[in-house]
Amino acid sequence: MDNLVEVHNVTKRFGKTTAVNDISFTIEKGSTVAILGPNGAGKTTTISMMLGLLEPTAGVVTLFGEDPKQVTVRNRIGAMLQEVSVINQLKVQEVIELFRSYYSHPLSTEELISVTGLHEDLLKKWANKLSGGQKRRLGFALALAGNPDLLFFDEPTVGLDITARKNFWDKVNMLKEQGKTVIFTTHYLQEADDFSERIILFNDGQIIADGSPDDIKHNVSARSVSFQTSNNDAVIAQMQSFAEVIRCYEKEGRIYAVTNDTDTVLSRIFTQGLDVKDVFIEQGRLEEAFDHLTSKQKEVI
Repeated sequence: MDNLVEVHNVTKRFGKTTAVNDISFTIEKGSTVAILGPNGAGKTTTISMMLGLLEPTAGVVTLFGEDPKQVTVRNRIGAMLQEVSVINQLKVQEVIELFRSYYSHPLSTEELISVTGLHEDLLKKWANKLSGGQKRRLGFALALAGNPDLLFFDEPTVGLDITARKNFWDKVNMLKEQGKTVIFTTHYLQEADDFSERIILFNDGQIIADGSPDDIKHNVSARSVSFQTSNNDAVIAQMQSFAEVIRCYEKEGRIYAVTNDTDTVLSRIFTQGLDVKDVFIEQGRLEEAFDHLTSKQKEVI
């Protein structure tokens, strides 16, 4: 497959602070990649360099084999950044038409409305009067205005409710089916687990893990036995007494016993007659892998 994005030995410094330190990766056409990391890890700086908004201090970034600042490149990308700024004294439809005029082969207004769910009443509103969620929907439409081959979403669902987040990712899945390449950052790790084919994990300006969500979880996370019970406190206390259980906790109505030996833990649960039901064995959670990798990196530094 063709590499749409190539980042070679890239470093970015702001004065004496190194935000990104000698990173290299490529992203293939048609893939969906999540760039994760704690605050200040270098994610947004890296995306800004890929968009041509920042110049690397060292190294090279290319999109479609060219400098990101080239007009031919800008004509093929779309971006939705964390802060969606709107133009005062223009209505939503006028903003959309303005952005469409910047591109050689834009999506029609009808297609943008269909994809992003901008209903007629919203199109007539002044852009600076939109709510936070409405602004993000407009930002989504502007990112798609040029019918881009490569899309960047920086924390796209911040501030959205569960329904709006689901609708957004449904639309992204539709774009993936059309062959679009999607790069996104998110603090919602479940989104990365559910919607990305690959995760690039940053910490302190460096890449500390790169692979599929399953690979990352498998390599660094223990598995867990999960179940429901009518007596959470007593069962958790008993589970924590098992030598094979690393830790035990409750989340969203289920008990999770993290372990490297699921067979023995299951045997103990049933031989001791614990009050459990709806038992599952689960691969390690991405949240655990994230915490493990970033905390381990800090210890090394």
